[in-house]
Amino acid sequence: MAGDKGERVPEITVMTDVVATVDAVADPDRGTFLVAPADLGAALGWELKPSGLCRGDICVPVRDMDALSVDGRLDLVAVAAAVRQPAVVDLDAGLMAVALPAELRRRALHDLEAPPFTLPDLDGTPHALSEWAGRKRLLVTFSSWCGCRYDLPGWQALHDELEADGFTVIAVAIDQSAEDVRPFAEGLTIPVLYDPHHLLTELYAISNVPTVVWIDEEDRIARPNGEAFGTDIFADFTGHESAPHLELVRRWVRHGELPLEPAEARDAVADLTDDEVRARLHFRIAAEAHRRGDEATTRAHVAEAGALAPDDLTVWRAGMPLIGEDPFGQDFLDRYDQWRAKGSPAHALPSVRTED
Repeated sequence: MAGDKGERVPEITVMTDVVATVDAVADPDRGTFLVAPADLGAALGWELKPSGLCRGDICVPVRDMDALSVDGRLDLVAVAAAVRQPAVVDLDAGLMAVALPAELRRRALHDLEAPPFTLPDLDGTPHALSEWAGRKRLLVTFSSWCGCRYDLPGWQALHDELEADGFTVIAVAIDQSAEDVRPFAEGLTIPVLYDPHHLLTELYAISNVPTVVWIDEEDRIARPNGEAFGTDIFADFTGHESAPHLELVRRWVRHGELPLEPAEARDAVADLTDDEVRARLHFRIAAEAHRRGDEATTRAHVAEAGALAPDDLTVWRAGMPLIGEDPFGQDFLDRYDQWRAKGSPAHALPSVRTED
């Protein structure tokens, strides 16, 4: 671990819904970082007040304020636990990842309210989901490490067909960098964003790509996470055609027809387990370590993430390129066959078939 208790580290990186760098002290006995109270807001987005831990208008009462501090500094892991946001720390690497509030996911899966998010496009310009408010939206997740990257022209064609009817396709790549995605987005006019910290997979409980979410004009989820394809390029491999789902989208956009009643859609997709949430935190640390060229830290956290979520392709398959493995190679195919043999477990509705 990083030195003796109370050793100052020049700077740490904390990943929540944003990425922040703050000065800190490493506390290996507690397995945490300690920060000055003035830096808590920058690190975690919360402030310590007499009423408790507060973020905007939300305040969480704290019974034992002393349990949050060490020698006048605040324990980041203890603070995160107090607001029920699990955390993973790597003291040696100076990295900490903190889970998003589980309430946001509950709203998506149970209340069918689309959680807001802001992600960059391939030129680095941030875009919020609310930018397309008042339109029906198809949130399409894909990745450069998935064959579904070749589906983008199909989603563009659907967007072009239905745009005048108040419809937009928003493509989000679960990827490390814009350059990983750029070759597959050439010539597209649909918004193509990327999610280097896999926030969307936690926010919407996404565990595979391609996963598609239908969001209506009022930010309600009309159809929750579902496997769907924009073309039939890989129909022989997946066993699923694109046409049945695309036709349902047309009927929704043009006639307001819902494939599921809200009562059916509510809780149709299971929430992430605690281990799956922690796997995402380890993945975020691995991804950040990879950006820094820290191979040992990358490998350690990719392995931990994969062990915690062995059926989550946004974890184990996404981790393959980080450690020099081929996400299209024989190792992937062998693991994919094992995953299929388990019934293709994913946090998603199955592909729409013709009889649906």
